[in-house]
Amino acid sequence: MLLDHTTKKTGISAERQAAILAIPRPAANVPAMPAAFFNHVQTWVFDLDNTLYPPHMGLFDQIDRRMTAYIMAELGLDQPQANQMRHDYWQRYGTTLAGLMREHDLDPEPYMVEVHDIDFSVLAPDPDLRARIAALPGRKIVYTNGSAPYAQRVLEARGLDGLFAALYGVEHADYRPKPEADAFAQVFTLDGLDPKAAAMFEDDPRNLAAPHAMGLRTVHVAPNPDAAAHIHHHTDDLAGFLGKLTA
Repeated sequence: MLLDHTTKKTGISAERQAAILAIPRPAANVPAMPAAFFNHVQTWVFDLDNTLYPPHMGLFDQIDRRMTAYIMAELGLDQPQANQMRHDYWQRYGTTLAGLMREHDLDPEPYMVEVHDIDFSVLAPDPDLRARIAALPGRKIVYTNGSAPYAQRVLEARGLDGLFAALYGVEHADYRPKPEADAFAQVFTLDGLDPKAAAMFEDDPRNLAAPHAMGLRTVHVAPNPDAAAHIHHHTDDLAGFLGKLTA
């Protein structure tokens, strides 16, 4: 009855209205036409792990295993205990390292060298992603909770080296990790970027809250979207998304 009544007022058939209502709509915080929202961007900030390469390549799985082994050796824990600590500290402090420094006064430098001594051959070059990043107007930087030397090796393996004006690791924020607001503030001040003229691409939704509050445009890069209010856009295809910004 409701459709029949609406048809009389609008002239749209019940079948046509039902078809219109059945068309999928984008989520309210994920604009369908993103280019206009990036016209002001002068600095493009990219996270590294699971952002500039897809999670299925498994690079961070290697790091997880090495972190667990390091905790076992340093703290005398068995594998299940060390693995649980690794995960708990990541959840509570933003990174496992931050928890180990705070709770156990761990020296970060040998830890960072050890956990990033991994096989980078699992990463494949991505010429399409390289072209899309290169086409962006303005400066491009990488900001990771890993180390800058590690970031450089990832970029080389992905064929993305030479694209970025600067690489910032957790060491540039005195080992304070994302999502801490002070860590972002320190790195962004060091870089000299204007947060209100910048965008950030990141796989961890937690790490977009502070950039959003500072005025950056935020893009969640992950297989599945997150409905958090501090996320402006989501994509599961970074190269495809960037292509829409320069088409």
